Amino acid sequence: MSAGSARRRMRHQLTGYAFVLPFMVVFVAMLVVPLGYALYLSLFRHQLIGGTVFAGLGNYRAALSDHLLWAGVARTATLLVIQVPVMIGLALGSALALDSGRLALARLVRLGIFLPFAVPGVVAALMWGYLYGPDFGPFAQLAAKVGLGRPGFLTGSWMLGSLGNVVTWEFTGYNMIILFAAMQAIPTELYEAARMDGAGPVRVAWRIKLPLIRPALLLTVLFSIIGTFQLFNEPNIMSRLAPTVIGTSYTPNLYAYNLAFTNQEINYSAAVSFALGFVILVVSYAAMFLANRRRPAR
Repeated sequence: MSAGSARRRMRHQLTGYAFVLPFMVVFVAMLVVPLGYALYLSLFRHQLIGGTVFAGLGNYRAALSDHLLWAGVARTATLLVIQVPVMIGLALGSALALDSGRLALARLVRLGIFLPFAVPGVVAALMWGYLYGPDFGPFAQLAAKVGLGRPGFLTGSWMLGSLGNVVTWEFTGYNMIILFAAMQAIPTELYEAARMDGAGPVRVAWRIKLPLIRPALLLTVLFSIIGTFQLFNEPNIMSRLAPTVIGTSYTPNLYAYNLAFTNQEINYSAAVSFALGFVILVVSYAAMFLANRRRPAR
């Protein structure tokens, strides 16, 4: 290799690094450094006598036996098992309907389904909190006019379903766009060959579309798992309307937030956050493992 070729190759490599450098700087500054600092904080404990002392894995041992934390994890896991399949099913059905080409005003329908995702989570929680209101909400007013009792959207037995409804309304459109984009990338030649073989729309969807969008479908499931365990805005807003139902530890994220900013237990809050991250990692890996295990061998 000549010296000129070596210099050009080096120049190309440096150009690539130059393009990547801004992202890496932001990535390290905004993610790696805060995570490292949080890990450092989780290894210490603040005491009334002696101040901040090194605790090692003491905070993590306390988190493993913290019934408030694991009650919140169980609550979000229940929401995950019930709400995520419903949301993904609605997103998949919407994407299939839009991709079929038989839906009237398809662009308007697509925009309408996606629009709730553009609403900030706090605004969505406030809006649904108003709708759920037992005294001032429209559902309560309508029930009073027809002589029915107040709807129990904000009661202990209904609260998890009410939160699941808000999350479904917010993120169905987001998942639908991912699945619809994956369907749009499928070669049209496959559809033409299937029609020549006499396959109808249902068979095309089952035999062609669903297998080919499996990676996108898995991606939406993983995003939904992570988002469910990170649930914060909705229960935090709803706690103002139902303080006896949603406590400070209703979800793990809400628990970690209250530990840090209400109880000033920053070190223990950091350990709880890493414990939650480990739970998310395990559940996400389990979902990927099951999805890959069911994939037929080629």
